[in-house]
Amino acid sequence: MSATKQQQAPPKPLPFQWQFLAGAVAGVSEILTMYPLDVVKTRFQLQVGTGGVDGYKSIGDCFKKIIKNEGFATLYRGIIPPIMVEAPKRATKFASNEQYTILYKSILGPDVNMQGLAIMTGVSAGITEAFLVVPFELVKIRLQDKANAGRYNGSIDALSKIVRAEGPLALFNGLEATLWRHAMWNGGYFGCIQGVRNAIPEAETSNGKLARNFVAGAIGGTFATMLNTPFDVVKTRIQNQAKGSHMKYNWTLPGVAMVYREEGFRALYKGFVPKVLRLGPGGGILLVVFDTVSALIRKHVLLETA
Repeated sequence: MSATKQQQAPPKPLPFQWQFLAGAVAGVSEILTMYPLDVVKTRFQLQVGTGGVDGYKSIGDCFKKIIKNEGFATLYRGIIPPIMVEAPKRATKFASNEQYTILYKSILGPDVNMQGLAIMTGVSAGITEAFLVVPFELVKIRLQDKANAGRYNGSIDALSKIVRAEGPLALFNGLEATLWRHAMWNGGYFGCIQGVRNAIPEAETSNGKLARNFVAGAIGGTFATMLNTPFDVVKTRIQNQAKGSHMKYNWTLPGVAMVYREEGFRALYKGFVPKVLRLGPGGGILLVVFDTVSALIRKHVLLETA
């Protein structure tokens, strides 16, 4: 058994265009499955304190009030910007992670600690990804906010009104907070996946490999969400501040300190449960779909043999 395992080398990275395709399919699959939880997460993160009479007390209460007061379709309000960016975003996540792996191995040598390498490549991939997603995240947040229900008629309308009223650079409000959020999530996600894979024995069957990947991805997604939620709370509040309003939140770390000081430690984890319910299983879905699509490309397009 040990000799067999020694002979099994990890497959060479796919060419960039196929990494991009596999990441895109994985990302769109995850968002179509889990998006309503993202709406609920944003509502909690924008809620200061308990939100008063109309505040949300739990995930179930939030779902119930949204559907009752605003209609079922509201659970998918703002989905167009993330779908538009999801393909390049997830493709960038996986493709840049693999490219950074090649780069850092060439610099640090083949004997580098694999978990440390996974964390470094994850953080680097997260920073790369963050620059891409900021404008889409801002439009999505504005659309998801209940207070903006009558202000924007859709994604294009929201985009044009934000640019007209606040200027094109407003689309990059929250960039610094987004860098924190994505660096922390990707570093935690890929680093944890490497640790879980080291701890779980190799699977002998295709179903076993899928299960192993799902478990690793789900644990990685959960751990990464624990790391980055405080930064996500502040990012959401920064991006929801329109020009001309009181700009209470500006920079990430002072914003984290302000939320903690004014609302307590628990406020830094507002929206954590719907977020982790999305990104825990969502991380598993991402990894399984990415690896499955990559395997299909290797077999049927690149004609590689196992």
